[in-house]
Amino acid sequence: MKIEVDRDLCTGCGTCVALCPASFKLDDENKSVVIGESDCAKKGESACPEGAITITE
Repeated sequence: MKIEVDRDLCTGCGTCVALCPASFKLDDENKSVVIGESDCAKKGESACPEGAITITE
């Protein structure tokens, strides 16, 4: 599984972090970054209001 965050699309709302703190965190610029692979990452992908998260198998 490969998880990517498009930082140009990310608004830093934190939904992905709330749903999957094992895979995402907000950095110093308040943008999401991937910190690990986890099954819950797909929840973050589907809930991202900006569509900034992409997961490929």
